Amino acid sequence: MKRVLLISAVLLLSCFNLFAAHIIGGEMRYTYLGPGASPNTSSYRIVMLLFRDRGGGGAALANSYVIGIYNNDNGQKVIGPSANGNWDILQDPPGQCPPCTPVPILLPTCITNPPALDYEYATYSMVIDLPHTSTGYTIAYQTCCRVNGIMNVGNSTGATYSCVIPGTNAVPGMTDSSPQFGLPVNVICQSPATFSLNFSASDQNSGDSLSYRLCNAYNGGAAIDAGFNNPAPPPYGSVNYLFPYTAADPFGTGAGINSQTGIISGNAPGAGKYVVCVCVDVYRNGVYITTHRKDLIVQVSDCQIPVAQAMPSFVTCDGFNIQFSESSTGAQTYFWDFGDPTTLADTSNLPNPTYVYTDTGLYRVKFVINRGTSCADSTFRTVGVYPGFFPGFTHTGSCFTNPFQFNDTTNTSYGFVDSWSWNFGDPSTLGDTSHIQNPSWTYAAPGTNIPVTLIVTNSKGCIDTTTTNITVFDKPPIALAFRDTLICRNDAVQLSASGTGSWTWTPNTNISNPNSANPTVNPTSTTWYFVQLNDAGCVNRDSVQVRVVPNVSLQARSDTTICFGDSVQLSANTNGLSFQWTPAVTLNDPTIVNPIATPDQPSITYQVTATIGSCSATDDVTINTVPYPLALAGPDDTACYNTPIQLNASHDGTSFTWSPTIYLSNPNVLNPIVNAPRTTRYIFTVRDTLSGCPKPVSDTVTVVVMSKLRPFAGRDTTVVIYQPLQFNASGGVTYFWTPSTGLNDPNIPDPVGIYGPEIDSVRYKLIVSDAAGCPDSAFVTVRVFKTVPSIFVPTAFTPNGDGLNDVVRPIGVGIQKINYFSIYNRWGQLVFRTSTNFHGWDGKINGREQGSAVFVWIVSAIDYLGKKYFAKGTVTLIR
Repeated sequence: MKRVLLISAVLLLSCFNLFAAHIIGGEMRYTYLGPGASPNTSSYRIVMLLFRDRGGGGAALANSYVIGIYNNDNGQKVIGPSANGNWDILQDPPGQCPPCTPVPILLPTCITNPPALDYEYATYSMVIDLPHTSTGYTIAYQTCCRVNGIMNVGNSTGATYSCVIPGTNAVPGMTDSSPQFGLPVNVICQSPATFSLNFSASDQNSGDSLSYRLCNAYNGGAAIDAGFNNPAPPPYGSVNYLFPYTAADPFGTGAGINSQTGIISGNAPGAGKYVVCVCVDVYRNGVYITTHRKDLIVQVSDCQIPVAQAMPSFVTCDGFNIQFSESSTGAQTYFWDFGDPTTLADTSNLPNPTYVYTDTGLYRVKFVINRGTSCADSTFRTVGVYPGFFPGFTHTGSCFTNPFQFNDTTNTSYGFVDSWSWNFGDPSTLGDTSHIQNPSWTYAAPGTNIPVTLIVTNSKGCIDTTTTNITVFDKPPIALAFRDTLICRNDAVQLSASGTGSWTWTPNTNISNPNSANPTVNPTSTTWYFVQLNDAGCVNRDSVQVRVVPNVSLQARSDTTICFGDSVQLSANTNGLSFQWTPAVTLNDPTIVNPIATPDQPSITYQVTATIGSCSATDDVTINTVPYPLALAGPDDTACYNTPIQLNASHDGTSFTWSPTIYLSNPNVLNPIVNAPRTTRYIFTVRDTLSGCPKPVSDTVTVVVMSKLRPFAGRDTTVVIYQPLQFNASGGVTYFWTPSTGLNDPNIPDPVGIYGPEIDSVRYKLIVSDAAGCPDSAFVTVRVFKTVPSIFVPTAFTPNGDGLNDVVRPIGVGIQKINYFSIYNRWGQLVFRTSTNFHGWDGKINGREQGSAVFVWIVSAIDYLGKKYFAKGTVTLIR
């Protein structure tokens, strides 16, 4: 019983998935039919289109589906007659499919490997009267699953197809009809092609304008299949886009949608299925009223369309040397005609050529791909060549209450400047523009980094843009050289300010030129001086403090001890303004209060003089140095694989450590044993806590571990007497064979062995060594047959799988090459053939075991002397 239930559950789950994954897209529409039967109601025809890929499998589209209708004012469901208070929406006309209506497929001409897209759609509709509400209604159908294998969205992601009927707040009387997306589907060929995908819609309401954008596709909420009977209210969740895909970039290539036409275009992605959702925002007389959407799984196919695509037309103002480029698809050959009337050599067969024009002018350039073939395509571009165009402007002004003056400084070598387009970047208005050469503008408020942009053209078609960020102040800016200064009593100091306008400094005591930007003051005590800048009634104020002291205070840092070769920062507690340290040779900057000293002797005293005007003071500091401890890890060494080696370190400190400690016999001794499986770098660190230099000193030693040798002497073999046997050993740098019986040279990897009748067999040991002298060994056995060159074949075999005598095979001795070894059954049928020594037959023909029988074999070969060898015989298969 449990087995039956399990099978039923699996079949039910399979049916659910099959039924749910057949829908590839949908759209929910509504059409206003007129006033409803009751007062303050409107009658609508609700239409749902569902799309199906007939080639993708899955169940046919159903005769009806369940939709939910929700009041946007309160989120309550509009109760219907079907399950859970929803509404049934039926095929229109009833029973229209199967067969459903085919979706028109727009196939480009001259396409390579065109796809066979077989899409269909069904229309479902119902009529309903809805009471007027402020914010209208949301109508939705939900399904559990999209098809698997989608590139930009995770598997088992459902879909919600919905529309929003605007309420009386947006459309008085609720008389709106939704836009309707078109049906044709464009064939898209995979990268590197470009593509165009038509998602345009029509709107029957006069005064409506449509704005298209790519938006989030909705998931299926709690839907468990395509027949889900309880659609949820809004809001609806987005599908989970897989990186790098997003709702705004569903193809992952930056392809975009034209907001006015609904055409998606750009670079195609790789082949596969992609979820694309387009929202069209509806505006009536310039006021937003609702958003309509279409969700479709788009197939990108493994095809190619030849399209000639050159760079856009342009005017260059930089020089005569022009770089041309193309981004065509399906191009096999290229042809450029640069349109230069002065020569016939103005062509190229390169995809991205460079051409140097000899004169200025406007040239018509032709670009052709696959020239002279049926798949040729061409395009024309216009190139203007007028070098020497340099846009620019200057400006004056500071306060937002006064006008800023802008002056064009553009230079052109050809033609004349003929248009100016200014944007003053004033965030308070959209009217901050001008088209005169030298305009002025008064800003409504202060601001920083305001971008002022000038787009300028000349009579030759040159166009360029320059942008300068300006600051608009609420008062004229005052730039002070300093806000606080220190002088010694009876000294004088010159104050310094800059800005545009007239100056006034107060108080008017101990000051000269108080109505200039740079007066001189000599106060007897600390004094605040206040400055006022007036720029045509725009006023700003600031201040400077002049502190007066009777003398210079100075105390250098305390004496200290450091490690020899280290640096230390000197410092002083002082009110001085300028400084001079001596000796200066070991200081990074002897004129600052805190220079870095690097002493080069056991003890050195630095003297510092601090100055304020005509006053000064002097102090000193002594720095003692102590040498670093000595740390010697020893020389680098080399060890054979899996062979220990001893380190030998020395030092004159008080303690030491090894790092890392892995593979060391004892990390607490100077000469530990290392047995590392791979090359390892060890750090030997020494500390000296008694000398006054506590910093650690390190040295390193690298133990290079040679790789494990893999010697190979060859496979065991057989020869006949006096047959030369060529060895081919590997795995080392040096080689030694023992015993040397029969070998011409036991110290090479490839000796030749020859054996007389006195030798039955020899077992050789091969010792190899690498570049470091590390040894390893391998063995090989040679058996010597005291016969002429022959091929031995057994007279019987028992292919019963016991590992003994399971195959019949040729055993060549003294044989250089087997031309063929063939086995025939009693009817003369060839049942086995090989040209490989020791390769045999297992008693099967086409995988079927043969019964006991006698088979004939024939062998042809060449012996080691180059002589032909031929033999035949019989073999008995025993079951």
